[in-house]
Amino acid sequence: MSYHQLWDRLAHIYDEGEAKAIARMVYEMRYGLTLSDILLGKDTQLSADKQEELEEIAQRLSRQEPVQYVLGEAEFCGRTFHVESGVLIPRPETQWMCQHILETKGGKNKENNLSVLDIGTGSGCIAITLAAEWPKAKISAWDISEKALEIAQGNALRHQVDIDFCLVDILHPQSYPPRARFDIIVSNPPYILNKERARMDKNVLDYEPATALFVPEDDPLLFHRAIGQYASQVLLPEGWLIVEINRQYGQEVCQLLKDIGLNKVSLHQDQYNNDRFVTARI
Repeated sequence: MSYHQLWDRLAHIYDEGEAKAIARMVYEMRYGLTLSDILLGKDTQLSADKQEELEEIAQRLSRQEPVQYVLGEAEFCGRTFHVESGVLIPRPETQWMCQHILETKGGKNKENNLSVLDIGTGSGCIAITLAAEWPKAKISAWDISEKALEIAQGNALRHQVDIDFCLVDILHPQSYPPRARFDIIVSNPPYILNKERARMDKNVLDYEPATALFVPEDDPLLFHRAIGQYASQVLLPEGWLIVEINRQYGQEVCQLLKDIGLNKVSLHQDQYNNDRFVTARI
């Protein structure tokens, strides 16, 4: 199977541009072939074993399984992370939030010794990125899923960073570890309403973990409230909370955090000019 044959198969499911992007990702990440290699015809020179593997990949992609799960890898802030169905696939919007933290909440300073908590770490992409950029920082990461923590721990080993992982349900304070104090708390919590399912792609709904995506229809700020309340208790003086949001509820999240008692609450847009995350200070 050639590159053109693969993207032609995928074009029956995705639009042409996305099909080409997925096909390029497969050849580059799995077989090390660049677009220049493909133009030179090297995509047609794969061994019989690799062609067999490629057919299996094509079949999984044809069932709309996300390419990141099929390949077992996703890119985030210039690093590669192992992902599988037990964790959310890192998004460019979350990368935008992480870059904001690096640039404004202590700077890209290798001597940075801040204490940081990542709530709902998933693959560990945020916590690991901060730990790699701030090797002297003390990073903790929580998740409700044992499988997610196992994947995140593997990614931490892969990137040779030290992170304190802990199984915690932010909605149940009895699961919290002994109270620590933090300079930064960051979270990309569940925030999608069930009524939004109809507008979502099948590859998200059928494969990504629902517990990392959805909130109850009658309480869309459930996780933001719990995170804000915890942050108000444990942030150090001048400490920051940074939390990703549903763009429909930017003002509501801001007001919620103000009501909790946090200060300097600001709403930030992502690279697409959508309301994407909120920052607040103790």
